[in-house]
Amino acid sequence: MSEQQLFKVTIDNITINVAPGTSILHAARSIGGDVAPPAMCFYSKLQGSGGKCRTCLVEVSKGSEKDPRPMPKLVASCRTTVMDGMEVKNITSSKVKEARAGVVEFLLINHPLDCPICDQAGECHLQDLGYEHGKAGTRYEFQRRTFHKHDIGPYIQLHMTRCILCYRCIYTADQLTNKREHGVLSRGDHSEIATYIEKALDNDFIGNVIDVCPVGALTDKTFRFKNRVWFTKPVDAHRDCPTCAGKVQLWMRGDEVFRVTARKDEWGEVKDTADGKTGWICNECRFEKKNVNDWVIEGPSVISRHSVIAQGHYLGLKKPEETIVKVMDGQKPRFFMDIHDVSEVNRPNIDLSLIEGPATSDTFNGKQKD
Repeated sequence: MSEQQLFKVTIDNITINVAPGTSILHAARSIGGDVAPPAMCFYSKLQGSGGKCRTCLVEVSKGSEKDPRPMPKLVASCRTTVMDGMEVKNITSSKVKEARAGVVEFLLINHPLDCPICDQAGECHLQDLGYEHGKAGTRYEFQRRTFHKHDIGPYIQLHMTRCILCYRCIYTADQLTNKREHGVLSRGDHSEIATYIEKALDNDFIGNVIDVCPVGALTDKTFRFKNRVWFTKPVDAHRDCPTCAGKVQLWMRGDEVFRVTARKDEWGEVKDTADGKTGWICNECRFEKKNVNDWVIEGPSVISRHSVIAQGHYLGLKKPEETIVKVMDGQKPRFFMDIHDVSEVNRPNIDLSLIEGPATSDTFNGKQKD
């Protein structure tokens, strides 16, 4: 059998060989770094995704060896396959930079400025996109569109005001669950993600729509307003689960498990398991296993040092030893007053990770059960 002929492609002056049928985006990702265009709607694990957000636009300055003419317009790299001898410009093209800044401005037209209270802050792809390619101000003068929050199931809340209509959650429900209960309603600037007559999303794997959402439109109700992601420590863990692979990422603070998510790669997509399958996780692992004893902890997750989540991440999983005891020759310090006996604000017997819903003042003033 003859070997498959590879195509030679040059992206930002870096030449590589890829298989025929490879998209420009995948070719750029094989190089890595800033050469890879950003993508808000494309998801390699979901068939049919891509071609909607236009953030991955690139300039093809040479079509191929047989036809060296440049493409007249910028193309979506996630939907354009490579040709032998193709030359592509991403970060080396002024046209791409200008167009990408315009796309980011368009995505932020209706997006609310609620990053300080959004649970997605710190791991939001739109935040990264706006910081790297956006502008300081906006030219939009009209009122932004707003929607009411919806509980679309016992564990998921939809903030349609934050949605950028990337369609990832729809593809996930279509391809991962037996029956899809939500989709895009209306058209044009009235388009919105919604369920038909307020139906609930209750499939065993529906929680994965939270992982694929690039913004804070779909949030985990068991984690909302309980902690900031950069205050937690992500660790890899696993358990014997009869429904899914059981390989997850625990977001811990001390001994408390605040959140459980699927493991993700450097592009923010769910990692594949050892047997080559996509590492989707079930609702039981995601929402109901919030005790550290439910898991076998493997070690700290690999986090990019440029991420805000990386702060204090590699300090180890063990709590620091009490040095006062060592200084006092083994004698424990004497406490003349316990602040928890005096203060009515602090209640150390409450585990935030175990309460239902977000942590509010009612959690601490005695109106809510421990």
